[in-house]
Amino acid sequence: MTQTITERQWRGATLCQILHWLAAGTTDAAQSTRTYLDAIAQSSARVNAFVAVAANSASTQARESDARRAQGNAIGRLDGVAVAIKDNIDVAGLPTHAGLPGARAPAVRDAAVIERLRGAGAVILGKTGMDEGPGAEGKNPHFGDVHNPWRPGFSPGGSSAGSAAAVAAGLCAAAIGTDTLGSIRIPASYCGVYGFKPTSGEISLRGIKPAARRLDCVGLLARGVDDLGVLYHVLAGYDAADPRSRRRRLDPDLPDWEPGRLRVGVLADVRAWGTADDVAVVFVHALDALKHALPDRRIVDFADFPMPAARRAGLLLIEAEMLGAFPTDVLAGVSPRLARMLDYARGKSAADYATADRVVDAAVLKARRLFSQIDVLVTPTTPQTAFAHGEPAPADQADFTAFANLSGCPALSLPMGLTANGLPAGLQLIGAPGSDLRLLELAAVCAAALDTTPDYPVGDP
Repeated sequence: MTQTITERQWRGATLCQILHWLAAGTTDAAQSTRTYLDAIAQSSARVNAFVAVAANSASTQARESDARRAQGNAIGRLDGVAVAIKDNIDVAGLPTHAGLPGARAPAVRDAAVIERLRGAGAVILGKTGMDEGPGAEGKNPHFGDVHNPWRPGFSPGGSSAGSAAAVAAGLCAAAIGTDTLGSIRIPASYCGVYGFKPTSGEISLRGIKPAARRLDCVGLLARGVDDLGVLYHVLAGYDAADPRSRRRRLDPDLPDWEPGRLRVGVLADVRAWGTADDVAVVFVHALDALKHALPDRRIVDFADFPMPAARRAGLLLIEAEMLGAFPTDVLAGVSPRLARMLDYARGKSAADYATADRVVDAAVLKARRLFSQIDVLVTPTTPQTAFAHGEPAPADQADFTAFANLSGCPALSLPMGLTANGLPAGLQLIGAPGSDLRLLELAAVCAAALDTTPDYPVGDP
């Protein structure tokens, strides 16, 4: 050991910094895993990020990683790195509740993303909490609400609520979740972390409980923008066992954009989209800070694609698919809120579902038109910051995020600063399908120019 790393330094460090410390022998996987497990236990009442912790298994994986590193035989890019997993993703030996009530037998095999994580040497800490059914609040009547580490009692966003909260609170090095209408980027914005939804089909969904198969994506959450690239390279790839996996005819576009030459699409007035004044102020400041990095800005028009109606169509796809994806006895025990949503879907016809599905086709065509005119679309990630759990959830939470799922585009949320009330707000970048690597590179440029990565609330607030 060449230096002493404090618990706060460790829990606030990026994944890339942790990889450096592990490779240099500054610390080891067993010690770091103990730090996270202790922090999870201490924060359970305040944050409630985890629904299941695999303490014994994680400790064993960490010791095995240390033994490999001691022999110079690290098996992959993430050897010894502790990762948290959303509870709709199968992890062998742990039950997958997907936020729904009732007992579950432990999963027999890992989901495809877990196979890739284990193949890269990652340590699986446990399963993180999520909304019960469609939602972006982090509320769950069966496992308890997840709380925002920045302000206990406030929503962390969702549905990847526990994953984002765990990253912001320093309970893991990174977390894996899913994104259907913004379920990675909304909590990334509310919790002040980096969140990435790749191009649809880039990461296998095999072994993941569906929300809406056409919209679902595996998503990545981390405390540093470069961490997202590391995770993406480990997890992306074609899976013949996933019917929606994307076989590339060509590799993803190389990260060769010159930011100053990019055609940057912006909305004429984000307040007209319902953006709160405090978020709009931070967004304007962020755009001003990026005026040299992203000078060529063009107003884009969504008059031909009404986003609230499209978001509602996507929600119907989710509600309808839940009826077919989960057993009747499981759905019989859901909360009155979710029961009403499922009853709404039961009252719709096959023609209604087909009409909603055509809205997704319209989004794909809108994206093609849009990205023939611009290279990247820049918006706030969410129209508002985190709100108290007792308040009604804003109906427009996903108005900026849903388009990327409907169209299959990659999208990324990065911290753009704190509002006047001290809560984080996110900046969203959306690119054309296949521009994942370019978008990650652009996010790094923007993150450096903004210099707003927060001092994460890894201890008591």
